[in-house]
Amino acid sequence: MSDSDSYYVVTSEKSFEQAAQDLDAAVKRNGFGVLHVHDLGETLRSKGVPFVEQCRIFEVCNPQQAARVLAADMRLNMALPCRISVFTASGQTRLGLIRPEQMLSALSHDPAIQGVAAEVESRTIQMINEAK
Repeated sequence: MSDSDSYYVVTSEKSFEQAAQDLDAAVKRNGFGVLHVHDLGETLRSKGVPFVEQCRIFEVCNPQQAARVLAADMRLNMALPCRISVFTASGQTRLGLIRPEQMLSALSHDPAIQGVAAEVESRTIQMINEAK
């Protein structure tokens, strides 16, 4: 797989704010919760960094899936929760994530982990597609 295969990124015709609102709703519709939203753009600007783009990182989790991962390998807590970003690049709104299946399979060869990662990847990609 190439480096670009590690990511799932789509471009949206929506405004940054609308895409962020729609992602929040899609996460909840798909049985996940939003644990926290990091407004990276605002944080950087508040520290005096001249950052012109917008970027919000949604930490999302499904408790049952997380428990399955942790039961198989507690060290994988460092890879949780899943992160979905809404960001701008060159005037375009984009939504994306690092593919959970590829990321977790690089960290664990346990077939149970790979199964959970595939399910989570399918659901998180669905969330992005619903929000775009």
